Amino acid sequence: MKSIFMKKVDPRCVYCALSRPLNAKEAACVKNGVVEAYSRCRSFRYDPLKRVPPKPAKLGRDYSEGDFSL
Repeated sequence: MKSIFMKKVDPRCVYCALSRPLNAKEAACVKNGVVEAYSRCRSFRYDPLKRVPPKPAKLGRDYSEGDFSL
C-alpha cells in the first residue's frame, strides 16, 4: 500500500510548521521573518497538511466505455 505522505520531502518554507504563507512567493517565518517560499533553514519542521499534492497525470488519449469492458 502506498503511503499518503511522502517519505522524503525537500525542506521548503511553504511546508514548514514554523511559517505562514504571505503570498505565492513569500512566507512569514517565526525564526527568520519574511523569507522566500521555496527557501529553507536548519529549523525546518515538516507539516504534511501544508503540502499541496501534484495533480494526477492525464491519460494519453480519450478512452471510451468499450475500452474497459470485457
